[in-house]
Amino acid sequence: MTQQAAGDTQPEGFRRSLGLLDGTMLVAGSMIGSGIFIVSADIVRTTGGAGWLVLVWLISGFMTVVGALSYAELAAMYPRAGGQYVYLREAWGRLPAFLYGWAFFAVIQTGSIAAVGVAFAKFTAYLAPSLGDGNVLLQLGGFRINAAQLVAIAVVLLLSFVNARGVQYGKWIQTGFTLAKIAALLALIAFGLLLGANATVWQDNWAQAWQRPAATPAGMALALLPAVAVSMVGALFSSDSWHSAASVADEIRNPRRNVGLSLLLGTVLVCSLYLIANLMYLAVLPLSGIAGADADRVGVAAAQAAFGPVGTVLIALLIMVSTFGCVNGLVLAGARVYYRMARDGLFFARAGELNANAVPGWALWLQALWACVLCLSGRYGDLLDYVIFATLIFYVLTIAGLFRLRHTRADVDRPYRAFGYPVLPALYIVFASAIGVSLLVWKPAYTWPGLVIVLLGVPVFQLLRARNTA
Repeated sequence: MTQQAAGDTQPEGFRRSLGLLDGTMLVAGSMIGSGIFIVSADIVRTTGGAGWLVLVWLISGFMTVVGALSYAELAAMYPRAGGQYVYLREAWGRLPAFLYGWAFFAVIQTGSIAAVGVAFAKFTAYLAPSLGDGNVLLQLGGFRINAAQLVAIAVVLLLSFVNARGVQYGKWIQTGFTLAKIAALLALIAFGLLLGANATVWQDNWAQAWQRPAATPAGMALALLPAVAVSMVGALFSSDSWHSAASVADEIRNPRRNVGLSLLLGTVLVCSLYLIANLMYLAVLPLSGIAGADADRVGVAAAQAAFGPVGTVLIALLIMVSTFGCVNGLVLAGARVYYRMARDGLFFARAGELNANAVPGWALWLQALWACVLCLSGRYGDLLDYVIFATLIFYVLTIAGLFRLRHTRADVDRPYRAFGYPVLPALYIVFASAIGVSLLVWKPAYTWPGLVIVLLGVPVFQLLRARNTA
């Protein structure tokens, strides 16, 4: 049995201000951003039929809920700030945990913050076109700064400031905005089905439910497997950050119960909404309308079908609320990982300190600075691909760690045991590994750089270890 890492005592400065509702809203709010309104277009283009579209979202939902059920056992064992970083450290040691934290800071969390912030800015431009990415404010060679990037940066800085004032402020934004966007998404689904549904469209979509994409040769059904795996990127990105409640375990009341329950309730709620939303799309829009939606904005096309021209404004407001709350959840949860790393001597020491408001303020601002840099760095799709591949690596390692800990830490109290163990966690590992391999083969321009980013953490770890032992 490995020794417990230094600095793993529960910090006295954290305040247990979050209840079960707050934890559930943190999970749900961090998951629901802009993806559900966008990525179905690419899924249909990649796979070809309505059946494949629904299957992709079903697989994504299955993986997300199984992941939450598995993490619930780990959260009950180790209810500490840092979440997944702590689980990896306890299962596999300091190097794999550090590589996760390194990638988490370099691209996983900060890249997600940047991507969702840019999405907020793009939909804000529906109401104020001068704030869009078409308004280039500065150009130096191939480098451009546009208004949308500055809007994204402003959102990141604002929410970092709010969260630095105390977890209660971040909690109010998170719970309020998440409840609002769940209600708005339910309203969009309901009115889409009531006002925009077309029986002929629905029947035509399902008449060709399992058709192949035009580029897939006849008789090559296996060629669809990589297509399904690659198309999972968008669905998984839309469902990512479902483990946010685990990162703030030191601030959740009764964490051995409420962290795992928050993970389960939040993921089931969001995955159910996503599936129903896609069924609404299929009832309102033909497959060609989903695949060919302007700039992939399927949610806008569905709202226009239900509400007419005013639908554009309504969906823009919904996505602004959705992405704003999502950025808040990502900002709130992310800093706690760097805090735990710093307490272990594997990050900047200042990140392991709490400010006067009992939150890791220095870590919040460092995270904000790097996320702002990423806002200026590239396109939404690039960040999405980097994030998903790096994330899948560590999800597989963490759930594999569940098996390892069952043997190496059999004596540790487990108030909750993962439902369906060992079958469901094993299925998760198989699915996630297959998707990761497919991405390496079929989208190497983005996934290999993501792997390189992770591996660059090895020499950094060695330097930190040498410094700490000097």
